[in-house]
Amino acid sequence: MHLITSVISTLALSCVATASNPADIFRRVESLKAAHQEKRAAAAEAVPAKQTKRQGGYGGSRWLTNATQKFAVNGTGIPDVPFDIGESYAGLLPISGASNETRELYFWFFPSTNPDAGEEITIWLNGGPGCSSLSGLLTENGPFTWEAGTLSPVQNPYTWVNLTNMIWIEQPVGVGFSQGTPNITNEVELGEQFTGFFKQFTETFATQEYDIYVTGESYAGYYVPYIADAFITLQDSDMPLAGIAINDPIIGDGTNQQMVVQVPYVDYWQKLLYLNESFIERIHARQDECGYTDYLETYLTYPPPQTPFPTLAEPSRKNNYSCDQFDSIYEAILEVNPCFVCIEHLPHHRNLPAPLVRPRRSQHASPPFPIHPSPSIPNLQSSGDYIPTGFTVFFNRTDVQAAINAPVGTNWAQCNNGVFLGSGDQSLGPAQNGVLQRVIEYTNNTIIGSGNLDMLLNTNGTLLAIQNMTWNGLQGLQSYPDTPFYVPYHPEYNGGALSGAGIVGSWGYERGVTFYQVQLAGHELPGFAPGAGYRSLELLLGKISSLGEVGDFTTQMGNFTGYTDIYRRADGRAEMF
Repeated sequence: MHLITSVISTLALSCVATASNPADIFRRVESLKAAHQEKRAAAAEAVPAKQTKRQGGYGGSRWLTNATQKFAVNGTGIPDVPFDIGESYAGLLPISGASNETRELYFWFFPSTNPDAGEEITIWLNGGPGCSSLSGLLTENGPFTWEAGTLSPVQNPYTWVNLTNMIWIEQPVGVGFSQGTPNITNEVELGEQFTGFFKQFTETFATQEYDIYVTGESYAGYYVPYIADAFITLQDSDMPLAGIAINDPIIGDGTNQQMVVQVPYVDYWQKLLYLNESFIERIHARQDECGYTDYLETYLTYPPPQTPFPTLAEPSRKNNYSCDQFDSIYEAILEVNPCFVCIEHLPHHRNLPAPLVRPRRSQHASPPFPIHPSPSIPNLQSSGDYIPTGFTVFFNRTDVQAAINAPVGTNWAQCNNGVFLGSGDQSLGPAQNGVLQRVIEYTNNTIIGSGNLDMLLNTNGTLLAIQNMTWNGLQGLQSYPDTPFYVPYHPEYNGGALSGAGIVGSWGYERGVTFYQVQLAGHELPGFAPGAGYRSLELLLGKISSLGEVGDFTTQMGNFTGYTDIYRRADGRAEMF
């Protein structure tokens, strides 16, 4: 017995002596992370981007004229932004040339830093309806971003200004800093007012005959196609439409896009959502009872039936909400995770960590938070938002408003209700009534993207809407869009604004439409996956041939095959797996 005990003790001591220390994994993670960052930083120094510096001052600028002088923004004078945001112009312009016009839209225009940007201008719109496009500027694709939970803004290496001339517009009337009383009831009227505004912009900034690209997300799935159709209808040679891009858009029937597809979403992400088994069983039973299971099996196919899909009953008006799968599932998710935000939708910020600037608690506080007499939350102010005591919404500060030529004293809110009269927008989805079809066939340059984490307008719902639409002679996509979507590996120029690379999702192209999905993106795709959003804009502008193209971003050079030995192939190209 003593001998056995002795042997066991010896073996135990031997194991202790030779086994790795459990704490080594933490050290190794830190070491690998540091090494990875060093490689990207070294690459950034060795191969600088074509355009990463924004030039201060407007000397010799083609954009600074007698007509535009009053809109010029001091790039070094934005409160709480400790760097030069570059040349930009902001302010209000009317929606018509009438001398008595009082309705005006607010815009913020950034000429591109890219010397290869041609005579083109890209418009970005957020949705709502009623939400400010400054949200996209400040958290997604603007030249500086101020992200949730951070203390200050950072320069954005993935700003779309690096590719093209960009304008963010608060519309329709009644949104953000825009002025006037809303008087529209549908998207056709919205499109007419928007093109009237853009005519004023074109004449003020002398952008006649510049190619126009209209982009946006969420409810801009309505805005963008209808506005594009308004440009087509107008047939003004000074404002030629060249293409559109919409991310996580509402484009079709609401029941199809938001109810029918929720159970497959839950099944796919169940290990993340962690809903209990009895609830899963009940929503599957309800899916069958409501006819949603059979509907998807019949119509979400490739190719789809070449006939219009039957319209399902709107669930809140049938069976006492029993077929309202979205609300049932979302409420269950919030019970498990009150901070669930993968459906992040602009009017409904809930429990999202706010970007804060806090005052120092004492002379010796650590870290030394920036001091401001009115500390600010940059981007949140909607119904239900949490705003800590003593904090001010960034765009609601009078010094910020003065700096960006906004009407000082405006009670700015990220989202406003009532931008459509009566019971709201009376328009059908643009995939339902031929509007999106006309835009596709006119431009043959339409991009539709989806973040697979998005619950609100999830990927299957968008695909179902597309499969119910006819364009260029056929209905729907004939093949599932499963070609790998490649984002170049790239040097990182800013540790405060990072983006993934490699195979990030999949895409397909048919008859003038590119559809793509990004696996690890939520509702605001260019914010969640800025490299993917940047790449899709390169495609829209015609700077790359497809989303599967393996190569560098067009605005910078780098080791696009990656930085890990196992990924990089001997011939210098990246494996696509």
